[in-house]
Amino acid sequence: MKKILFSLVLILSLNCFAQDEKGIAILDDDENLVGIATKANFTEAPFNIWFHFNYEDYEMDEDTVEKLAPLLEDITIKAFMGTWCSDSQEQTPVFYKVLDAAEFNYDNLEMVAVDVDKKTPDNLQQGLNIERVPTFILYKNGVEIGRFVEYPRESVEADIFKIVSGQSYKHSYEDE
Repeated sequence: MKKILFSLVLILSLNCFAQDEKGIAILDDDENLVGIATKANFTEAPFNIWFHFNYEDYEMDEDTVEKLAPLLEDITIKAFMGTWCSDSQEQTPVFYKVLDAAEFNYDNLEMVAVDVDKKTPDNLQQGLNIERVPTFILYKNGVEIGRFVEYPRESVEADIFKIVSGQSYKHSYEDE
């Protein structure tokens, strides 16, 4: 009986370790988050200080969010941020606040925390031209329809609305 119990515990332990191979966010040597993160990661210390402050402090345009919400239904987002980056610390909570207000389906979001070289151990950034963070890439039917890079041109919700509604939009570093 003890052998069966030990075997069961061993199998369950190995299964838990196997799940980490997908890139779940971990702390690197500099205490920065790297890998696939969730909002819950940012609500824990030490990240919660800047996350909660910027989330609560942001006053969004509710009319824009109301127009944005139905347009997000068919959208997937791949986002890259760095917990070490002041722009990410400012814009990531705002991004979540806008998505919360729009009742976005978080199954359609992959938030990737990168190190100071804008990389992850699993190279989740590879091939996506991530030069600055945060970068929020919006997709429709698997095709990139636009990206928000580092800071908004107008506001987070207005910039995302322009992208998903098909209006002309160039991110902050895109040639005019």
